[in-house]
Amino acid sequence: MRLAVFTKNFTNPAYGAARLGAERAAAVFGDEVLHFVPQKGDDPVEQSALIEQALALQPRPDAFVFSPVHASKVDAAIGQVVAAGIPMIGFVNPIAAAPMVSYVSSDDEQLAQAIASYLFKHLQGKGRVLVVTGPEESYTSLERLRGFREAACEVPGIVLVGQVAGDYVRETARDRTAAWLQANAAPDAVLVANDIMAIGVLDALDAAGQTAAVVGVNAIPQAIAAIAAGRMLATADFNAMQMAYLAAECAARHLRGETVPASVELPVQIVDRGNCAQWNLPYEQRPVITLEQMRRQK
Repeated sequence: MRLAVFTKNFTNPAYGAARLGAERAAAVFGDEVLHFVPQKGDDPVEQSALIEQALALQPRPDAFVFSPVHASKVDAAIGQVVAAGIPMIGFVNPIAAAPMVSYVSSDDEQLAQAIASYLFKHLQGKGRVLVVTGPEESYTSLERLRGFREAACEVPGIVLVGQVAGDYVRETARDRTAAWLQANAAPDAVLVANDIMAIGVLDALDAAGQTAAVVGVNAIPQAIAAIAAGRMLATADFNAMQMAYLAAECAARHLRGETVPASVELPVQIVDRGNCAQWNLPYEQRPVITLEQMRRQK
């Protein structure tokens, strides 16, 4: 069987991990993985073209394991997959334009609330907090921003003093945070919508000679190293490798006539200096769990 795996970009290490997760699951079944990644990250035009490219292959892929770069701007191309009768398994972001065999995700809003609440507790309920978001139209970024704001509303002593769009890119987050720091009083903390941007924020703080409590989302190796070193406070594990593993496993089992769950939601896990050793491994060595193991845990 051939699985066409669509991820959003090459810049976010979480999506490199997702590609690895799909490969790890496919290897269990002896399936082939074909990766389709926009060279220009998160570009709906390029992702749409990649869908057409995958559909033009002979033989066609047997299933699409798909994470859309935009909530609606690739719908027309997704419709071509539906018309071709190829099953689609979604992960990370929901796919509104097509029926999904299964969907694997984490609750971005809950993740954001959890990591924000952890930060606010660390600040003892009082402080000036800068927020760094992903792309303005990104589903995950919008959900995480919603969670950040909801958590802040619960703590009167927390003031969200600014918002910077880091576009899920380290260099963009670094440069825009640096500009914000030059124009504003130093924040007590920075609430960041993903880890690779959090590393960029740390770069900016270091260059400015400032310190602040920084938290992110993803649990990428760079963030785990920063937490272990005491440079970063914590992260929420948005486990894209596990999501893609389960999505590819759902695809493989569905193609073999097995019943798979309509949705799988991973639990929220906060990673800090006290437990980060569990995550302090290369992606290749991090454990994954199968659908059967998830069922047993329930």
